[in-house]
Amino acid sequence: MTARVQSQHGTVFVVDDEEVLRDALSWLLRSRRLLPRAYASADAFWAAIEQNDVRPDSPGCLLLDMRMPGMNGMALFERLIERGWLDLLPVIFLTGHADVATAVLAVKRGAFDFVEKPFSDNALVDRVVEALGRSADALALLHERDGLRRHLAELTERELEVMRLVIAGRANKQIADELDISVRTVEVHRARVFDKMDVKSAVELANVLRGAGLE
Repeated sequence: MTARVQSQHGTVFVVDDEEVLRDALSWLLRSRRLLPRAYASADAFWAAIEQNDVRPDSPGCLLLDMRMPGMNGMALFERLIERGWLDLLPVIFLTGHADVATAVLAVKRGAFDFVEKPFSDNALVDRVVEALGRSADALALLHERDGLRRHLAELTERELEVMRLVIAGRANKQIADELDISVRTVEVHRARVFDKMDVKSAVELANVLRGAGLE
């Protein structure tokens, strides 16, 4: 799996109905070379998602207020769960004391963390940077899987059969006997599989597929 990336660059979406807090957080994030994008409500943020203005195609995280008029933070969080975005866009809840129990429950459901108001600026930004690292990791894994799926789609049916047996540890003679083909044909298919999958050995092939969850 891709090593964790502790990036100082990324988009931090701030969703809070208090303008003063949005402005303060935006200034804080810019001071740490992070790009803030602020929204006054969860409804506005969700509308941006539906309009494809917010996409998890680069490292990002979400600072999300728990209590807001209209759609509250937990309702938005549930929608992000349904979209499967929690790794791509980690959520850090901003909570008041009364919301801590709810925030703890959200963390158990996959939120990255919660920060109780008033909060330490440095501690908050440190967690944001860690969340961006998780997002970068998730994006790298997603891109790796997409690339591997494209490579797999290039394999013929026979090459897929040979690949599965190679991964299972079968020798060329055993594969030839099982598929009722010649050893030379197995060698040709095996070489083509390695070439298309951009690997040098059966062990590397198995590790690549396992690491991407595609074995």
